[in-house]
Amino acid sequence: MADGPVLLVTGGSRGIGAAVCILAARQGWRVAVNFVRNGEAAQSVVDRIKAMGGEALAVQGDASEEEDIAAIYDVVDNAFGRLDGLVNNAGIIGMPVRVDEMSRERIERIFKVNVLGPMRVAAEAVKRMSTRHGGEGGVIVNLSSAAAMLGSPGEFVDYAASKGAIDVFTLGLAKEVAEEGIRVNAVRPGLIHTDIQADAGNPNRAHDLAHAVPMKRAGEPEEVASTIVFLLSNEASYVTGAVLNVTGGR
Repeated sequence: MADGPVLLVTGGSRGIGAAVCILAARQGWRVAVNFVRNGEAAQSVVDRIKAMGGEALAVQGDASEEEDIAAIYDVVDNAFGRLDGLVNNAGIIGMPVRVDEMSRERIERIFKVNVLGPMRVAAEAVKRMSTRHGGEGGVIVNLSSAAAMLGSPGEFVDYAASKGAIDVFTLGLAKEVAEEGIRVNAVRPGLIHTDIQADAGNPNRAHDLAHAVPMKRAGEPEEVASTIVFLLSNEASYVTGAVLNVTGGR
């Protein structure tokens, strides 16, 4: 395990991020579990990984703040000395509201965390993984959302727009670094049982809207994680610039 590939997962302490950390560790990745405030949850993920013989550490830092991004990578560099994969999972959502009722501060915060942060975190990953910079290649998986296709009218148009930006960023970056040994893809989760629903003021939202999903149920974090870990793996060696839907058909 000491020479296994190294993966950084932003927002890795809960939900989809935590599921990715655990599943990737099972596949032999050494995992840096990033968190902002909930160190106990992040340490719990680390402990689960270690209990099954894996290697992991918790790394505090706000992935939308430049100084914190630098600090996160300092920890990863010092602990592992390499980077082979990045999952840009950290993101936020606001309370349901129409666009004409949104404050500028809310929109700026959404885009800072959901777009600017992932772009800057990815930029630092490229510096470490790209053959242009002396790296050995690697993989980036960005978290988008089905909201990017649906628009989320009357609820989260700002969030949907931020995830649409992630889709375009994924495509552009994938083409930009394709010759440098880096694959870049994204995953669009649909209605998933995670805490983000509670963050939006409706912890039962996934259950309440399950009837609108062709499969008639909400998804589980592990179902999204399995797609992400596939994209991280050599099984997806010819996949780049793709955005995969994990939406139950919605």
